[in-house]
Amino acid sequence: MKKLWIPFKKVWKFVVLLFLILLTFSYAMFQGGFVSWFLFYSFLPFALYCVGLSFYSLDELEITREIPKTDFNAGESLKVTVNVKRNSIFPIFYLLIEDKLSDTLTHSYHKKKAKALVLPGFKKVFTYEYIIDNLPRGEHIFDSFIVRTGDLLGLVEKEKAHYAESKVIAYPAYTELVYRPFETHFDQGMTASRERVQRDTTLAIGVRDYQPGDRFSWINWKASAKRNEIMTKEFEQRQSHDVFVVMDCSPDMHFEGVVSFTASLLRAVLKKGAQTGLLTISRERASFPIRGGEDQLHQLFYHLARIEAKSSSSFEKVLETEGMFVQQTVSFLLVTAQLTKPLIEKAGFLGQRKGKITLFLIKGEKEAPTQSERSLIALANARNVRVLMVHEGEFASAFSEVNLR
Repeated sequence: MKKLWIPFKKVWKFVVLLFLILLTFSYAMFQGGFVSWFLFYSFLPFALYCVGLSFYSLDELEITREIPKTDFNAGESLKVTVNVKRNSIFPIFYLLIEDKLSDTLTHSYHKKKAKALVLPGFKKVFTYEYIIDNLPRGEHIFDSFIVRTGDLLGLVEKEKAHYAESKVIAYPAYTELVYRPFETHFDQGMTASRERVQRDTTLAIGVRDYQPGDRFSWINWKASAKRNEIMTKEFEQRQSHDVFVVMDCSPDMHFEGVVSFTASLLRAVLKKGAQTGLLTISRERASFPIRGGEDQLHQLFYHLARIEAKSSSSFEKVLETEGMFVQQTVSFLLVTAQLTKPLIEKAGFLGQRKGKITLFLIKGEKEAPTQSERSLIALANARNVRVLMVHEGEFASAFSEVNLR
């Protein structure tokens, strides 16, 4: 019904326009005098413009979008440049151009930024810009442009969609932190250690970025000269420092903090020279095997950029169904914003088989733990579960001496 109304509305407005022209002309003919003819000639330019606009096609517009880069970090600003080109010199009083954003940018603030009112007149080429501040985490798609125009009297209105797809991705914001292994797993057992990942220096398996503490003899001069930055040899690990992270995807007001800390943690582990994997269960189950290197970091960050808090299972249920697949020699790290008794009990059960479990509890900035959470932390200590409370904005202190006590 709505589709049938649109062409009928256009025809009806055109009929009204012709009727007004005939009405003013008839009034001037029969009434005569300066006033009546002045009224007719004053209305005539607007009427002729309406007639011309009714035959004008917005298909001639060529609209392109320029985005300086496709990869961003959450919180950065995105500047979009829109270029419009047309072939004719037909005067256009105004153009209302709206850049259609994906569902990840449906906030009214973003929608307002993506709209622009342009007064082109006789111009054949013109440009405008808009900026989206504080870009949220996620994959954002710019699908098309909706262009609207009309006359001063509102008798003729035109609308046209121009498809021009662009895609950008905003990776989760991360904090530079220094990862310290809680436990070093030897073949004979476990012993506490906070030292740098130890490796067998008799077998080099690759190169990586230089890190403070690397020996001078480890520097790979050929790779350093090729990349124009100091690179050190990557040696085979003498001990297992692999880390497997399980992130809670349950709906929570601190979910963005959970994602940001998980990204910071994974990055710190990989920069330390260890290997890491990740398990998330949101709309779908996603498991990344334990690996190292820049490719692994990119895959993990890309996944975290798109993850949503859509898990239909509680975190303890996820551990019950998935935790048994984690290797015994792997450090098992949990990241959540919700501390519950069933979660502590399940983590304690896993700790009986895999050693002490570490659970990071993400809290808001300057948010104090509740009395219930204090009781649960005491219960966790009794169940051999290490609970570290990390506040948003203070991720760098997650492995500080205070937290590790």
